[in-house]
Amino acid sequence: MNRRVVVTGTGAVTPVGNDVQTYWKNLLAGECGIDFIKAIPTDDLPVKIAGEVKDFNPADYEIEPAFSRKQDKFTVYAVAAAWQAVRQAGLKSGEDGNIDPFRYGVYVGSGIGGFTTQVRETEKLLNEGAKWVSPLFIPTMIANIAAGNIAIRNQACGPCLPVVTACATSTHAIGEAYRAIKHGYADAIIAGGSEAAVIPLGIAGFANAKALSRAEDPKYASLPFNRNRGGFVMAEGAAMLVLEEYEHAKARGAEIIAEVCGYGNTCDAHHVTAPRPDGVTQAAAIRQALEEAGYSSEDVLYINAHGTGTALNDTSETAAFKLALGEDAYKAHISSVKGTVGHMLGAAGAVEAVATVLALKEGIVPPTANLDDVDPECDLNYTPCKAVKADLTIGISDSLGFGGHNGCVAFRKYKE
Repeated sequence: MNRRVVVTGTGAVTPVGNDVQTYWKNLLAGECGIDFIKAIPTDDLPVKIAGEVKDFNPADYEIEPAFSRKQDKFTVYAVAAAWQAVRQAGLKSGEDGNIDPFRYGVYVGSGIGGFTTQVRETEKLLNEGAKWVSPLFIPTMIANIAAGNIAIRNQACGPCLPVVTACATSTHAIGEAYRAIKHGYADAIIAGGSEAAVIPLGIAGFANAKALSRAEDPKYASLPFNRNRGGFVMAEGAAMLVLEEYEHAKARGAEIIAEVCGYGNTCDAHHVTAPRPDGVTQAAAIRQALEEAGYSSEDVLYINAHGTGTALNDTSETAAFKLALGEDAYKAHISSVKGTVGHMLGAAGAVEAVATVLALKEGIVPPTANLDDVDPECDLNYTPCKAVKADLTIGISDSLGFGGHNGCVAFRKYKE
């Protein structure tokens, strides 16, 4: 069974906007959401900047105060982004709804899960004793609980599969959801990722692993494909897409944003943190997605790159694009959103997939912010600093995660 799969809803909570419209507007403008960290003390931290979510009000997404108070931020962000996506899609489960609950799934992951909860309850154990650890500790901390809560709130009784593949998490969640619908296991799936790791332990861990930028100017710290890059900038937030079987979406009159048409999944099998330098395995994931999507040289391709701004990522990813596409790599429109929002870890792939489907829908390539001094080794068209109009026909979003996880999802501009 090979069924068409389309996108009917999107949602986002990001450092540059807590809804898709605001996120997209600021992304196109190259607005930077990175700043000095305000939510936690940073005096003893080696890095004092991040992409924090700002002015977030759970009530805007019909999230009850008791729920937001008891849950970890990663779950609250996930529920908010899912609420947006489901509302746009117009899906409602149950007897008076428009989808069978057992054909309605949730594929939502997190690279880390309830990090704030883990640290807080560990401190209680060490300082006050075991009896003071919250009975809600486990069901608040575990990385699958955002998916579980989204399923509960949307009466989604079909397949529920949280993915944990570090920074490739939500790309894999979207890809696996696509396959589940394509092959007949569900009619619609809420897919994406969420992360809330901007806490002292998270910053110290990534910084001491030499992954984070030590730049002191927050507006010039996340520098994908820039000669001056020095590491990624941590960020938080969530993003979701509603994937739906084409005939199911058409039958209920849903607006279709884009079509999902390919997915690739490989592993570097090389190193726990460093990407494979030659790009061979990353290229294989990209090639898998493009071949399934029916890509040809006549297509006008947009690539939403992983583009972290680390020395190794940007050169190996450039190599991967060349291996996957050959000469076509030089005519592709490419950009990274991380110069604007930072690196949202497990949510990165989903927020970048949202940008990819909107780029296709509107015919606009979002810019790579801060790309004022291109690394000569990154010699492709990385759309520096300003958005560009283009008659895009196909787009891919690729992600690379610690552990060597590579994922790539392909979308096409929607045509009936």
